[in-house]
Amino acid sequence: MINPNLTEQEAIDIQQQLRGQVIATDHLPAEIKLIAGVDVEYDKDSNAIAGAFVLLDYHTLEVVEVATHCMEVTFPYIPGLFSFREMPVLLEAWQKLQQHPDIIICDGQGRAHPRRFGLACHMGVLLDKPTLGCGKTRLFGKYDPPAAERGAVSPLLAEDDGEHIGNALRTQKDINPVFVSVGHKISLDTATSLVLKMCTEYRLPETTRKADHYGREAFLAYKNGTIPPLQ
Repeated sequence: MINPNLTEQEAIDIQQQLRGQVIATDHLPAEIKLIAGVDVEYDKDSNAIAGAFVLLDYHTLEVVEVATHCMEVTFPYIPGLFSFREMPVLLEAWQKLQQHPDIIICDGQGRAHPRRFGLACHMGVLLDKPTLGCGKTRLFGKYDPPAAERGAVSPLLAEDDGEHIGNALRTQKDINPVFVSVGHKISLDTATSLVLKMCTEYRLPETTRKADHYGREAFLAYKNGTIPPLQ
């Protein structure tokens, strides 16, 4: 689904074309049962990349299913085009899932992106699933620091036109905020509330923490020449 031979301009053109398909309102199932975390692991010393989908029970946050995949990177490291580097391995992991989630939380950006089409948008549109981005760092936009208490929110505004493209969310008291944005089929308010719900004890949502854990396990096993767990 991702052409590895795309030029930088061709990838940008695809983003411009697909961003019009993003739905920034809630199109969620009547009952949410499974929520997924998505993460990608790679380093600068090799071309290896690992992708992980971890499905959690929405109410208990217990791990229900894990799918990982490892491969060689097929697209160069270009800021603003990370989804073309990360989507191939994540789509392979997606194909291994026996169940599909109701909502996906990506470790990255959605509409909080210079072209309003980060990884969470790309994934949501291709899979036609409610998807949101929760970035550890700000990629694009400006904001005032939110208040110190848990749950405080400050709008993230686009640097080019002032559009409200995401929220800086304080998930724990006196801890640096995360950056929440719409991916597809979810509103920013709902996305922000979901991320806060998933951050039960730590700065990052449990979905991201679990996906990071299993993705890192798979990546290290792949580099060491052993079979990744649950792959």
